[in-house]
Amino acid sequence: MSVDSGNMIKVLRELPEMMEKALTLGDDITTPKEFVDNIVVIGMGGSGFTGDLLKVYLQDVPVQIHVIKDYTLPAFVSRKTLVFAISYSGNTEETVSAYRSAIRRGCKVIAICSGGKLEELSEMNNNPIVKVPSGIQPRLSTPFLFLPILNILAYSGVIDNNEDKIRKTISQLKSNKDKIENAAKELAVKLKDKIPIIYSSQQIFCVAEKWKTDINENAKIHAFYNTWSEFNHNEICGYQNMTGEFHTILLSDTEDHEKIKKRIKVFKNLAKKYKANLTEIAITGDNFLTRLFTAIWMGTYTGYFLALEYNVDPTPVEIIENLKKELAK
Repeated sequence: MSVDSGNMIKVLRELPEMMEKALTLGDDITTPKEFVDNIVVIGMGGSGFTGDLLKVYLQDVPVQIHVIKDYTLPAFVSRKTLVFAISYSGNTEETVSAYRSAIRRGCKVIAICSGGKLEELSEMNNNPIVKVPSGIQPRLSTPFLFLPILNILAYSGVIDNNEDKIRKTISQLKSNKDKIENAAKELAVKLKDKIPIIYSSQQIFCVAEKWKTDINENAKIHAFYNTWSEFNHNEICGYQNMTGEFHTILLSDTEDHEKIKKRIKVFKNLAKKYKANLTEIAITGDNFLTRLFTAIWMGTYTGYFLALEYNVDPTPVEIIENLKKELAK
């Protein structure tokens, strides 16, 4: 365990407690519901993932949610667009650039960060800001970045209050914490010396995305994801001529469409004919929020334990930091 120089395991195990601490973040910020035509979430990496998670969780809400991972904003963004600019550090250059564009267009902009340039710009423009705790890796900060948005939208009347669901999720995560951690540890052993490929339904695409990026950042290896049933129309052909060592992870949700459930069953049988390594993870929980956070937690744990299998420190992301330094020249 000495390879874990930043003691990431301690932070990982505190996910439910982080959710408890985030329960009141953003509850002092509101925006008039009648002035919200659409919602835009700006962010990159772990911060941008927050937007994808929001889009998945609120997929039945009539207000459209768009996630922007770029320097610029699309043409439809206007004064009636509610913008959440998320950067854990507050200094992500793409997010800062898009934030400036949103201000120029007269949008209602709410920043979520631990400080940095975003905090400075928010104070300069007299815009609301949710200041989150600093000192952890952005990929581990999901509760602090996500729950404030739910609070703001609820207190603004855009969505229903989710506090009961959040508290139930926290309770179930605490009850299942050992089971989730041990399952991830076992899966990491299977994934060593393999390239992980993660599949989920489009309905929960953000979970497969998070597994992929947490494996990338923690274990420092390639991993890829796709969704049902799109990959059945192209990527599935790769199983006929596998030129590398892969391990496929199937993330199945109890609320997946019946046709998706059938596709999973058929695919498993077909893939086995080509001697593919497969593991199916059935996502369970009393409500959608619980299932999402259970699966996200297990994916982050998996990336962590896979890093230990490779004797790699999971915390630092040296190549990302080097890229930023070169870009700053």
